[in-house]
Amino acid sequence: MGNSKKKLSLGQKQSLAGWTFLTPAVILIAVMSFLPMIRALFLSFQAGIGANMKWTGMTNYIRMFKDPVFTQALKNNFIYLIIQVPIMLVLALILASLLNNKDLRFKGLFRTAIFLPCATSLVSYAVIFRSLFAVDGLVNTVFIKLGILSSGYNFLANPTSARVVIILALVWRWTGYNMVFYLSGLQNIEYSVYEAAKIDGASPLQSFFRITVPLLRPTILLTAIMSTNGTLQLFDESMNLTKGGPANATITMSHYIYDVSFKFVPNFGYAAAMSYMILILVAALAFLQMKAGDKRD
Repeated sequence: MGNSKKKLSLGQKQSLAGWTFLTPAVILIAVMSFLPMIRALFLSFQAGIGANMKWTGMTNYIRMFKDPVFTQALKNNFIYLIIQVPIMLVLALILASLLNNKDLRFKGLFRTAIFLPCATSLVSYAVIFRSLFAVDGLVNTVFIKLGILSSGYNFLANPTSARVVIILALVWRWTGYNMVFYLSGLQNIEYSVYEAAKIDGASPLQSFFRITVPLLRPTILLTAIMSTNGTLQLFDESMNLTKGGPANATITMSHYIYDVSFKFVPNFGYAAAMSYMILILVAALAFLQMKAGDKRD
């Protein structure tokens, strides 16, 4: 009696095994990520609470641009994006180039020290910066000792200085994170390329702009997109460092979404609309960065 069952080929068996391992993760991602995203999209066109939810069309999206708090939050996010991200990425690239020197001693120690802030708890480092820039904090103490200030200045009570504190905190925490990406990219560049440039009379600055930056363009593009994404979703610094103050001067879009959802009278439809606005901004800026930064033919 012949075998009626068709035997699977090796490729089919491998494909079946792969999908067997992938299926649980696909189901979890679909249930925990994609379904809530679809639900939030429908929710963004509704208003009310619970059983009283009503379809309101584009009302929530129109409301955003008439909401002074949201427009202030949007402005703050772009201030942080335009100032902090370039400073952080340039600083990370410079540090990576310096720490990639094969003749530098204690490279591991320096790399670890610069990366350590990234491993710090978001709440902890916000508390540290609040203490540093308090009226009786270390920064004011140093400035008074140097004669720059005559008395303690309340950095977190002034809109401009409060934003500066947030920018400093972001640079301090995330520079080391981006530096690791650049170091990884630099270690894939043959050191002989730099030696050949040096023999040809290129200065360190010329080597940096003519070799390092062009060869690291894909990595720079990646970190720029990730940093843009993270800055537009900024929450912890606004919430824990400045509480969004003074008078919403430092509030971010994610912080305002939290307030609308859980702090004020819940308005999940409006919060969902603002969340999708962040998604649209992230997607649009990522697309523009890809178009500007990807030079492949």
